[in-house]
Amino acid sequence: MRKIIFLFILIVATGITYLQAADVVFKAIAPEAVVVGEQFRLTYTVNAEAKDLRVQGEMSDFDVLMGPTPSTSYSSSWVNGKSSSEVSNSFTYILMAKKEGTFNLPPATIKVNNSTYTSNGVTVRVLPQDKVNEAASQNQGNASGVSDKDIFMRMHVSSRNVFEQEAILVSFKLYFIVAPAIENLKFPEFEGFWVQEIEQSKDGIQTKLENYNGRNYQTAVLKQVLLFPQRPGKLTIEGGTYDVNVRVARPQQRSRSLFDDLFDNMYTNVKKTLTTSPVTIDVKTLPSGKPASFSGDVGNYTMTSSINATNLKANEAITIKVKIAGTGNIKLIKSPEVKFPNDFDIYDPKVTPDVKITSAGVSGSKTIEYMAIPRFGGDFEIPAIQFSYFDPKAGSYKTLNSEPYKIHVEKGEGDVAAGPAVTNFTNRENVRFLGQDIRFLKVKGVSFVSTDDIFFGSFMYYMCYLIPALLFIVFFFIYRKQIKDNANIALVRTKKANKMAVKRLKNAGKLMKENKKEAFYDEVLRALWGYLSDKLNIPQSALSKDNVETELSKYGVDEVLIREFMDILNTCEFARYAPSQASDAMDKLYELTVDAIGKMENTIKK
Repeated sequence: MRKIIFLFILIVATGITYLQAADVVFKAIAPEAVVVGEQFRLTYTVNAEAKDLRVQGEMSDFDVLMGPTPSTSYSSSWVNGKSSSEVSNSFTYILMAKKEGTFNLPPATIKVNNSTYTSNGVTVRVLPQDKVNEAASQNQGNASGVSDKDIFMRMHVSSRNVFEQEAILVSFKLYFIVAPAIENLKFPEFEGFWVQEIEQSKDGIQTKLENYNGRNYQTAVLKQVLLFPQRPGKLTIEGGTYDVNVRVARPQQRSRSLFDDLFDNMYTNVKKTLTTSPVTIDVKTLPSGKPASFSGDVGNYTMTSSINATNLKANEAITIKVKIAGTGNIKLIKSPEVKFPNDFDIYDPKVTPDVKITSAGVSGSKTIEYMAIPRFGGDFEIPAIQFSYFDPKAGSYKTLNSEPYKIHVEKGEGDVAAGPAVTNFTNRENVRFLGQDIRFLKVKGVSFVSTDDIFFGSFMYYMCYLIPALLFIVFFFIYRKQIKDNANIALVRTKKANKMAVKRLKNAGKLMKENKKEAFYDEVLRALWGYLSDKLNIPQSALSKDNVETELSKYGVDEVLIREFMDILNTCEFARYAPSQASDAMDKLYELTVDAIGKMENTIKK
């Protein structure tokens, strides 16, 4: 019994030790980019009591100024009557880079409960120092203290020479020395492209250190999109404008008052409008020699197919599943054709996309399920399924083929059994039975009808002609005015303005329920600008806040309602790039928008 108890205690202790060891996390942390001559920290952290840290390699490209310096932190919590505690041990080095380049910091090992763990390695980009003299002279020549070299926006395009439907990554990157407050971002329109926007990280906009033209900047990617050109030729991405506020120090004054010190007037906000230059993309047409199964898909794909059964009875369903995976514009891939035998009932395919959109492109898969039901027994063959695409990297067309499927269908309960059937037909309705194609004349039960009972030539016969003619004349005059009104495109747009706005606001309401903040504010903006464009009969490209106020005043709209519209527009433009807000803010904005459009409809009546 003692041996059994000892063995049980040993097993339990070993299990606890194993579970504790399984939860150990040991990692190295360092900045992604640093500057030559500046100090930075390399930290190895482990979430357990540990000892004997050893770095597996030399750090010859860096000067080790200090370390490793150990530190320990403890935390505890009490949740649902259970207490838990955590420990974190850190070992920190203070390093300084000697030269520019990209270098690897080695991993380290550490011991926890007699077990050895290895951390990850870290890659650090070392940037050159700023050209101090040039930067200083630029700032001195600018009275505001913020030059065009201190903050600017660039539009990065991954390629300017592509094929139709080939993906282009476009990034809008902000370079700055002093962190700005962003007020209004007007990104360009992407006319001629199919656009897929890349969602920002859940952690928000991340900043990185980069060297550009001899200066080190903090950079932030504000927007990334994937563009798929829809036609060959020269396509231009227009420039955008971006308003920012930068807080800079005021010029030093000879004397300062007490009020200056109290209210911190040492700084002032400088408003700047940044722009990006237009970029022209040369889109090449797809080469000749397109396969018969090519439907315009461009990228790099694989295809697999499967069938649920090859032996079945008549009236039982058969399903063929085709999966196309790879990189390219997967959302627009057209389903390949599956040629079922003629006497199969065919149903619309079920399409299930699984798409991931990143800066590397659109990747994922599309699964298509084809269902058909054979109605008659026999042996059938479904030919191989073909899918063709253009590979832009190889510059050629490629065709993928599945295997053909041979199917044996046994006669079912619903199969025809009234005689031999001819099955070599081209239409499933054209079935005829041999031996039953002669019909005899009917000779019994014949009756005669009086001429007075004949409809042809009667009063009702002529009325059937007269009444439709009268109705046509009446409807012609009734709808004559409507036809004339429909010819007036401006009037039609004005009358349909409210209808189109309500439709867009319904979409905004769905996005609000799904808590898609940025998409919600975008849809509300489209609804407002589209409503104003239709109501005032002004193209959206020519609309601005200034001329909207002027035009609304001409129609007798009071200043309070005009101000409501302007406030809603400003709130939407600000909220798209502001930190996350509560859902009640979107509810309130949605109600204000619906109320403002309703008031405008009652004011401007055409």
